[in-house]
Order: sequence, then C-alpha cells, then structure tokens
Amino acid sequence: MNAQIDMTAAHRQDFINAMRTVASSVSVVTTDGPVGRHGATVSAFCSVSADPPTLLVCLNSGSRIARTVAENGQFAVNVLPETERAMAERFAGWKGDDDRFQGAEWDDSASPGLNGATVFFCTVEETSLAGSHHVFFGKVETMQEGRARPLTYFDGAFHRVELLRIEEGE
Repeated sequence: MNAQIDMTAAHRQDFINAMRTVASSVSVVTTDGPVGRHGATVSAFCSVSADPPTLLVCLNSGSRIARTVAENGQFAVNVLPETERAMAERFAGWKGDDDRFQGAEWDDSASPGLNGATVFFCTVEETSLAGSHHVFFGKVETMQEGRARPLTYFDGAFHRVELLRIEEGE
C-alpha cells in the first residue's frame, strides 16, 4: 500500500521527498553569447511540442545560469551519457567553480554542445516565472543525437539505465 500525502497541507520537504522518487536524466544547460559562456547541471527539462520542436528548462531565478541564458537568448541542453558523472558534478558546482568547460570536447557553434551527448540547441522563445524558478521555453534550432545511455539521477544519487527484458508469460 502506497502512502499518500495530504496536498492541502503539503510542505516543501514533503515535496522534495516525493520528487526524490522520480528518476530523471541528468543534463547540463550551456549558453554562450554577448554576456559570456556559462553552464549548470539541471534535472528539470522536458519536451513541450514536436510542432514546432520546443522544450523547456527550469532554472533558479537567482542563479547565474538563468541570468546568462536570459541575456544571451539561447541555450543548449546536453543530456549527459552515463559515463559523464564527473561532468555532472563539475557543472553542479560540487567540484569548485573553475572553468567547467575544460577537459571535454565541445561543439562551440552556438551554445556549447558536448561531443557524444544528445544536445538540443535552442533559442529562447518565452520565459515564465514559476515560484523560485524561471521556465525557459526554447525553440529547438538543431540537434545532435548521442547514442550512449543517459546518466540518471534518483534518490539523491547517480544511476545507469538498465535494459529489462520481458520474459514470455510476464
């Protein structure tokens, strides 16, 4: 039997605890332009529409990445391969704030795209404020399709995706 939380009395920590049970791919949002280059690890990004190709990413309103994306007007979502845990930690700021882009191969055509990752290069179409975060809606201009399994985040830790084979009779 699953425990239910009374949403009329939901508190911030209850929400955080429930969200820890939701697995998500680990992505690095990057941007480059008139106000400079920056990047940060995010977990809140998703597809919005295929017609036209649009996605959204949620960035803390007070963060440097949110300000830089807003001013540059473009961003890339780099879905990290499962081998890039160190990069996820570096762009999350867990390993200091040195040049986060150093030590990896990037396609610098617009916003930096990590070679080997699935990357969505976007222009900002719309921004909306939702609580503590800005939601950036990006029109996907080009893509780079990676072939590696994605790095995932679940219950406060990084994980790998495992293929489950369905046996006959299940």
